[in-house]
Amino acid sequence: MKFDGTEAIAWPVATKAVCALATLAFTLFASAQTSTSQTNKPETKACPAGVAAGSRCLGGRDSVGAYYWFAIPPEWSGVLVVHAHGGPELGEPKAQRATADLTRWSIWTRAGYAYAGSGFRQGGVAVRAAAEDIERVRQLFISEIGTPRRTILHGQSWGAGVAAKAAEMFTHSVDGKTPYDAVLLTSGVLGGGTQSYNFRLDLRVVYQAVCANHPKPDEPAYPLWQGLPLNSSLTHAELATRVDDCTGVRQKPEERSPRQQRNLKIITEVIAIPERSLLGHMNWATWHFQDIVFRRLGGRNPFGNEDVRYHGSADDDALNAKVARYRADSEAVSALAADTDLEGKIPVPVLTVHGIHDPVAFVELESFFRDTMVKGASSDRLVQTFTSDHDHSYQSDANYVAAMHALINWAEHGEKPTASGVAARCQNLDAMFDPVKGCRFIPEFTPQPLSARVQAR
Repeated sequence: MKFDGTEAIAWPVATKAVCALATLAFTLFASAQTSTSQTNKPETKACPAGVAAGSRCLGGRDSVGAYYWFAIPPEWSGVLVVHAHGGPELGEPKAQRATADLTRWSIWTRAGYAYAGSGFRQGGVAVRAAAEDIERVRQLFISEIGTPRRTILHGQSWGAGVAAKAAEMFTHSVDGKTPYDAVLLTSGVLGGGTQSYNFRLDLRVVYQAVCANHPKPDEPAYPLWQGLPLNSSLTHAELATRVDDCTGVRQKPEERSPRQQRNLKIITEVIAIPERSLLGHMNWATWHFQDIVFRRLGGRNPFGNEDVRYHGSADDDALNAKVARYRADSEAVSALAADTDLEGKIPVPVLTVHGIHDPVAFVELESFFRDTMVKGASSDRLVQTFTSDHDHSYQSDANYVAAMHALINWAEHGEKPTASGVAARCQNLDAMFDPVKGCRFIPEFTPQPLSARVQAR
């Protein structure tokens, strides 16, 4: 069965009513208060692995169900780092996620900063709700620990979009003081939902044209922008097996059949992703799309590819004739944009760190983010730095501490850093924080426009 996109236009009246109710419910839910008045008191707990020795750690669950952690090092500088984690996770909130974030970012305590992080009150792609959770955990830290000398908002990966959204929503002067003094965004997914995820629709349609097993021919057909029907029982392991059967991606290159080699080459070259990230992106283009479409948008389609021409295969004409085409629902796009897209109106210093070879969040997203900050009249408050890293989840302690030092100095003394200055600062910190991984800043690098990686639509 071929879906030509018309199902997104001629939507049944009853379904439209459900969509409207779902959107209204989502809007009301996402506007929940950030008050800490009904929050359970945090409990003193043993600090997770990696946290600075002698730190005081507290954890709990806030008034709307988000798990959180505080960590205060023994020689606290007075700077608080409020952390927004990546993902997003799907399903109900889990205490383990908040704990894992503190472990991964325990460098902040070893560098003398206090840490406050929220696991978010719900799973899924809900940026404004997550931004409210971040602001709530900041307020809770103040009520339980005290007012820090400086507060830096840090977002990683998808959490960078959350942090940027929180900076737009909550960083406003009150009695001459802003809640956040500066923002650090690392490996950021900074194109919002309407720009950051288009390539995953491209992946689904190209993969299906090549492999024809997600869904399989004997399974009910569905428009690929849905990610997966709600009644599907497909597991991550089963999807991985399908992808491996078609591409051999989990096998050594020399063990792949000629068919698998050909299929993998087409998919990775057309979509411009490394093979090591294929399974991850297929997962996100399946279950995260399902979350966006059904939990956030009432079943409507925010992704289209009507005018996209795919290239990079041995026969692009044949490939383009075979891929499914969809038209995005304008109301769905607007609803997704309202929750996830950025305006670029951030009134405090912002510094970004991004690996040039990031396999998950393309470095070209930084170019889009700079354009967004220009449109929001905030470009003079933005400094972008780039590293030679090939990893997404974590680079090196020295990279992050150097960026944080430069950002705090900018917030306190008005000295706007340069990419070369951050690189030099990192060299001075290298032996202290990360002599193994070291510093890998590339000051001269400038990313291409996002359209050079993902065709605009």
